[in-house]
Amino acid sequence: MKVAVLMGGWSNEREVSLTSGRGIVAALKRLGHDVYAVDMGRDVAAKLSEIRPDVVFNALHGTPGEDGAVQGMLDVLGVKYTHSGLATSVIAIDKELTKRILVPAGIRMPEGVVVESASVHERDPLPRPYVLKPINEGSSVGVAIVTDESNYGSPIAADAPGPWAQFDRLLAEPFIPGRELTVAVLDDEPLAVTELVPTRGFYDYDAKYTDGLTVHQCPANIPEDIAAEAMAIALKAHRALGCKGVSRSDFRFDESRGLAGLYLLEVNTQPGMTPLSLVPEQAKYRGIDYDTLVSRILEDAA
Repeated sequence: MKVAVLMGGWSNEREVSLTSGRGIVAALKRLGHDVYAVDMGRDVAAKLSEIRPDVVFNALHGTPGEDGAVQGMLDVLGVKYTHSGLATSVIAIDKELTKRILVPAGIRMPEGVVVESASVHERDPLPRPYVLKPINEGSSVGVAIVTDESNYGSPIAADAPGPWAQFDRLLAEPFIPGRELTVAVLDDEPLAVTELVPTRGFYDYDAKYTDGLTVHQCPANIPEDIAAEAMAIALKAHRALGCKGVSRSDFRFDESRGLAGLYLLEVNTQPGMTPLSLVPEQAKYRGIDYDTLVSRILEDAA
């Protein structure tokens, strides 16, 4: 097939997307496809109209490749594309909208409140410790954990570095102590549970994409009932949101509370495909090599 790989763009996750895209391009060439690497720009519709691909492999992360904008454009162009469609992408990138779909479906998520960023300099939106995060960013971009011991001040100082300086609105959630878990779903099947153990701090953007800053334990060393529940929730969320191809669900697990301590944080509809990414790692654990993973995602779209 003639495949255009969309990568790069202008989001905070541009460099990660370029790394994902380069890996996908190489795999597609090994698989014998006619491949065009497209660094996402404002002229992307014109470029795709010139290439006339059979399928677009969406390797973008963050906006506008993960929030429905690119999906809507491709729908208008009448081009098939990988991963989730327009409506799913709009909902899943928005953490508040995601809760509105998944919590009524019986999926446990942290209770949260959306606040104007300027308000956090007047009062804490929740009792400490709590988490502040952008409503529609991925890869732990702009996440801050506010504790009694943090150096942000009480209330948070206006000049303290953090997401309140980058985003107009933030989601505040109670901080859940415990362990970081993630589950990939491929072709409507959960693959495995991975535990993410940062060697310092917490699992932020740098920890995700800097080699040596996070240990991936796949499969996670957790009780069988917790692993089974995490995979069941990931599949349920994948289906409830209408995800296609591949998704990845992230969890916090407070083991002192057993099953009641397992919380879904978010669902990623455009998970990374870099050498450090979790989906290829879980696929490999299940006997699916990188090229086969790329092929399966492409075939689902085609």
